[in-house]
Amino acid sequence: MSDSGIWRTVVVAAALILLAGLPGQAAAAPAHSGVVDSEHVGPHWERVQVDSAAMGRTVGLDVLHGSGSGPRPTLYLLDGVDAEGVSDWLTKGHAADFFADKPVDVVLPAGATGSMYTDWDHPDAALGWNRWETFLTGELPGIIEPYLHSDGQRAVAGVSMGAQGAMMLAHRHPGFYRAVAGLSGCYSTIDGPGSAVTALTVASRGGNVVRMWGPPGTLEWISHDSTVGAEALRGTVIYLSAASGIPGGPDLAEVMRASDLIAAMQSAGGGVVLEAGARICTEHFAKRLSDLGIPATVHYEPTGIHAWEDFSSQLGPAWDTLATAFGQ
Repeated sequence: MSDSGIWRTVVVAAALILLAGLPGQAAAAPAHSGVVDSEHVGPHWERVQVDSAAMGRTVGLDVLHGSGSGPRPTLYLLDGVDAEGVSDWLTKGHAADFFADKPVDVVLPAGATGSMYTDWDHPDAALGWNRWETFLTGELPGIIEPYLHSDGQRAVAGVSMGAQGAMMLAHRHPGFYRAVAGLSGCYSTIDGPGSAVTALTVASRGGNVVRMWGPPGTLEWISHDSTVGAEALRGTVIYLSAASGIPGGPDLAEVMRASDLIAAMQSAGGGVVLEAGARICTEHFAKRLSDLGIPATVHYEPTGIHAWEDFSSQLGPAWDTLATAFGQ
């Protein structure tokens, strides 16, 4: 599609989105939802089980309790494509150490593998029943924020699939989050690269993307495109980052530490391609925000691949921007 064709689609889609009445606040929470179990993992780390009517099951999540006396704001931190069990932000991204002295409660959902953190139209044979948007905006805040005695302020952030998911949630629910951060993500669902990345993300974990929003290019795909819906982000504090795809020191050191050097090199090669793609996606989205006059903090690393050694290094700069939304 030509540039003019893309932006004609953008204009039409924006009108359709407005007509669709996308919510600017949390959707009404279905009944029978709440905390059903919890256990302490560490001094400030708690594992919580939440009963979700939307998902039809109990959803596990981890909570990092912030420093100082409450009430505190809440940061919802979304994982990448392998969002199963315990968030990789905790097992690989050093989030527990990073947030130990920060005055914010961090909520890390688990079990969203390959789901795009969205509401699916149909159950999927591999990925099951996913209603993540309803859960994250309509159910979870009303459950976990009173549990944490939150001050009512919230932000959402994510990496890779979680970056796209976080931005979708923010643009589809204007004003619900004070701030949003996307690390190494892709933010379009209708242009060629964005549509391909979305479909490949779902397929990489065995899912059928048509069962998510129907065939690519239809209204559901358009309404989830953050480039199309960027105007709804006006007034939200925004942070974006991506690396170049060129391996840096931490990446090379990780390869050399691996017991299977060939497998590690193959994995690093995949990370090069993915991060180079994320860089292009981020530049495209940042330009869209700039064209609309919507402020955003955008950071490009000269080296780094699509790997946790590089993602974790961006958590500090991302938090520095998010914190401004809370007056910190």
